[in-house]
Amino acid sequence: MPRYRPHVAARPSWRCRVCGAAWPCSPARLSLLGEYREDRIGLLVYLAALLDEAAGDLPGQDLLTERFLTWASAR
Repeated sequence: MPRYRPHVAARPSWRCRVCGAAWPCSPARLSLLGEYREDRIGLLVYLAALLDEAAGDLPGQDLLTERFLTWASAR
């Protein structure tokens, strides 16, 4: 039986170690939404910290805010 592998970022590319998509990939987003189900503000703070790290690794990338934060905003 295959075991679950968490979809985490590989630095400095910020691509998923499992599926290769730009991180946070869809499975990572679902996992994060579940983990922070009761704490959307905490999720946004966590993602903002990662956005800051990614901005250092990926200078000149324009869509990092969309990629890291917009999807997680309160609905």
